[in-house]
Amino acid sequence: MNFFISDAMAEGAAAPQGGGLQMIIMMAIFFGIMYFMIIRPQQKRAKEHRELISSIGKGDEVVAAGGLVGKVVDLGDNLVEITVSENTTLKVQRQAIVSVLPKGTMKGL
Repeated sequence: MNFFISDAMAEGAAAPQGGGLQMIIMMAIFFGIMYFMIIRPQQKRAKEHRELISSIGKGDEVVAAGGLVGKVVDLGDNLVEITVSENTTLKVQRQAIVSVLPKGTMKGL
């Protein structure tokens, strides 16, 4: 008897048409997008960093994660000893090295 709100008449529930196949296709597309936009670039950067760490040698000028710039004096399995000034040497982890600078960069600083 409500004049302003009409009564809702429910129809019989329609059977889902192709719901399972569409869901699988959508999940595959979503995974493909996630792989090419997130997972693959991250793996590529990790591979480049591993190659950078393994190519470090004595005399290379490097930048550590904290922004320290120094020249590699000694190499260990997990630690690298770098000279940041004439009488100052520091030990940093190999993984903390962010980049290798071109030769002679420290003289310009």
